[in-house]
Amino acid sequence: MAPPVVETSPLVYARLAGFLCLVLVIVAPFGMMYVPSLIIVPGDAAATAGKFMASESMFRLGMLSETVIFLTEIVMVVLLYVLFKPVSKTLSLMAAFARLSMTVMQGVNLLNSFAVLLLLSGAGYLAAFEPEQLHALALLFLEVHEYGAYVWQVFFGLHCLLLGYLIFKSGYFPRTLGVLMAIAALGYLTNGLGNFMFPDHKQMLASVVALTSIVGEVPFFLWLLFKGVNVQKWHDRVSAVRSPSLAAVLQPADVVAQPR
Repeated sequence: MAPPVVETSPLVYARLAGFLCLVLVIVAPFGMMYVPSLIIVPGDAAATAGKFMASESMFRLGMLSETVIFLTEIVMVVLLYVLFKPVSKTLSLMAAFARLSMTVMQGVNLLNSFAVLLLLSGAGYLAAFEPEQLHALALLFLEVHEYGAYVWQVFFGLHCLLLGYLIFKSGYFPRTLGVLMAIAALGYLTNGLGNFMFPDHKQMLASVVALTSIVGEVPFFLWLLFKGVNVQKWHDRVSAVRSPSLAAVLQPADVVAQPR
């Protein structure tokens, strides 16, 4: 007789997701906001190169933090898919693919930072370029990295929109959290797409996404970490999916043609 299968409680998945969200909240601002503000001087390639030389170790720490972010995101994709699969397998899969696409984009975007390291490394083969050219190229790759962030924010906005709907319909999370997550989605979509269309309003768009992400995401993170999930209602959802109504199961076999 096969031993019974012991399933991990959804509460474990929820608490782990909440903890990883806390890691992201701590690490992300450092690598994605603080380090660029320390290095980049907008429009001044020489000054940017000078700040890079003075803070190269900080720049590398920023790259390390970005690596931690996308590795953490891979785990988050799986955890959230498992938590919301009982609501809708299709929508949960779509949300997972949107977040995974964002994660892949974050990893690819890190190559721009490696390009900056190579350009300002002082390697012998770079002697073919003038210092001003190297500085300009380094600033170019830093700006490409910034626009790469706008691209992955569009993927993340789609993820948050789907996640907000799943939270709202779940029954085992408060509906308010779903509404707030949808607000966060609009912020990411506004910042990502807005910077393509209205680059002169970068600061205003950054303020929008900062506000909506705090209001929309943080309550859900905290709920996962401290409250977890309503386990009974989660299992009720799973049971409803696994055990469709008897009528629906038997209908094809029970329908008998009536004489005319």
